[in-house]
Amino acid sequence: MKVVIVGAGSVGSSIARELLAHKHEILLIDLKPEVIGRSGLRGAHWLVGDACELSTLQDAKLEDADVVVSATGDDKVNLVVSLLAKTEFGVGRTVGRVNNPKNDWMFDDSWGVDVAVNTPQLMTALVEEAVEIGDLVRLLTLQTGVSSLVEFTVPHDSHVVGLTVGDIEWPEDSTLVAILRDQAPITPSRDDVIDGGDELFFVTTIAAEDELRALLSPESQGGDEHADEQHPVTSDDGFDG
Repeated sequence: MKVVIVGAGSVGSSIARELLAHKHEILLIDLKPEVIGRSGLRGAHWLVGDACELSTLQDAKLEDADVVVSATGDDKVNLVVSLLAKTEFGVGRTVGRVNNPKNDWMFDDSWGVDVAVNTPQLMTALVEEAVEIGDLVRLLTLQTGVSSLVEFTVPHDSHVVGLTVGDIEWPEDSTLVAILRDQAPITPSRDDVIDGGDELFFVTTIAAEDELRALLSPESQGGDEHADEQHPVTSDDGFDG
């Protein structure tokens, strides 16, 4: 996969280092030639220039890129690069770094951003994931703000413990994509039994997050004659495992 990374600071260099380790082809674009020597990145290609200039992106042959990552410390630059990548070069996937959380609302498809990475928001989510057992935590916003990746750590006394994945009628716009158990990822199937301590990962629409949260919350476990209404269960809910 060919990935173009704009901005070779600490964030851009870290991304490049990880992708190089996974054998991807990497081109970094930066205004400052001195970053090349101090980056320590072996195997990466470099282009010195202003990525907001169309000529620089033409020199980078952006039309051949599978992904463009705008990782500079300037939100204006990241937005312009994402927009040019989409509109002028037809890049299939763009990732934009959000430096100021107040600008988060701008990083959507109107500016050509497929995935916005808000570092403070992500760090907050990871902190919450570590401490918030039994609550739904949003990790990332995907697909121009329509969908998200969320995580739920199952309490040991949860009402879903002992149920199979296929027993539970998940919200229509939520898909269970992975179970992390004892540090090992599991691809979920209908017959997998949910255990206490499991980390459940869902791709869901943001609109459906509340429905998913209500389904998994302790309040939905019942304890009276209306338990089945609060926690719907079915044996053939159409789960695509």
